[in-house]
Amino acid sequence: MKSKPLQKLQAAIGRRKIDAIIITEPGNRRYLSGYSAADHGIQESAGVLFVPAQGAPYLLTDSRFMLQAEEETTGFKVELYPKGMLSLVIKLAKGMGLKRIAFESHYFLHSVAEKFAEAADKNGLELVPVTGFVERMRVVKSADELTLIAKSVALNERVFQLVYSTIEPGMSEIEIALALELTMKELGAERPSFETIVAFGTNSARPHAVPTDRVLQSGDIVLVDMGLVLQGYCSDMTRTFIAGKPGKTFLERLRVVRKAQLAAIDAIRAGVICRDVDRVARKIIDNAGYGRFFGHGLGHGVGLVVHEDPSLGPKSRKKLRAGMVVTVEPGIYLPEWGGIRLENMVVVGEHGCDVLNKDTTGLDL
Repeated sequence: MKSKPLQKLQAAIGRRKIDAIIITEPGNRRYLSGYSAADHGIQESAGVLFVPAQGAPYLLTDSRFMLQAEEETTGFKVELYPKGMLSLVIKLAKGMGLKRIAFESHYFLHSVAEKFAEAADKNGLELVPVTGFVERMRVVKSADELTLIAKSVALNERVFQLVYSTIEPGMSEIEIALALELTMKELGAERPSFETIVAFGTNSARPHAVPTDRVLQSGDIVLVDMGLVLQGYCSDMTRTFIAGKPGKTFLERLRVVRKAQLAAIDAIRAGVICRDVDRVARKIIDNAGYGRFFGHGLGHGVGLVVHEDPSLGPKSRKKLRAGMVVTVEPGIYLPEWGGIRLENMVVVGEHGCDVLNKDTTGLDL
């Protein structure tokens, strides 16, 4: 039985007069088929989907992933490609009388696309580069997806709480990051949804800081940005706190960031333009005198991939829709002092939004 996403995809490519599409992006592949093999850096090694506009779709893989593919997928024919993915795609296309074959141009390696174009031309096939076919379907989450995302968020918070209670001066950034990722695994997560960020003191002024062997001192700022994957779905959360008693300056800046976050959350609802939500938070930070120290967008979508549409950025003209899941993560980053970022995930509703995070550690004012 075909899933609704698969049916929508086939209808969409049919409307574009496309005979079939090749899906290589891992999140799209999992969304359509349930197949969870990670991309190992060689695109064809973990398998691709070959989806005709009509008829049964295929999952093409090699012998290393055959059993996993058969166990995880429903509604797909699993085929091995002993002579390579491209040759099997061409064989299937010719066997079904297909001519126009689309591929995800934003994810296909250029070298693979060149080989495919050459082989397609020799076999009378037309390659059609496309973007966003599946991503547009993924942006609004189903009820089942929202349940899985909420579970991922809850587990992420549990991991944080367990490790937070152990943090003390003398520990290094790397030590805490490793503890977080180990605890994720111990509690059932598939993996971190991105490389865990733990930053002390002035290192916290780097929005994407890489953990170092810097040792925590009493009074240091501690910024933790972490997420995990549970049953395919991602979570993402940032907390900032002080190792010890927070001072007046830290609390003042924390309150600015928290005020910006709460105002943005209050502004989120279906129909609102993404950049307008960003503007709400940015105005509060700017009015407090920190505007030039908030350089990134307010947030991003989260689902099977930790960064996906929509973007809550100052240039995004997209409208929010009910069922979208986005982060709200304003920040202030002062190079000589440090940074503060607070990040929660919310589900967009028709008349507001629901905050998925329950843990308030690091949000105390």
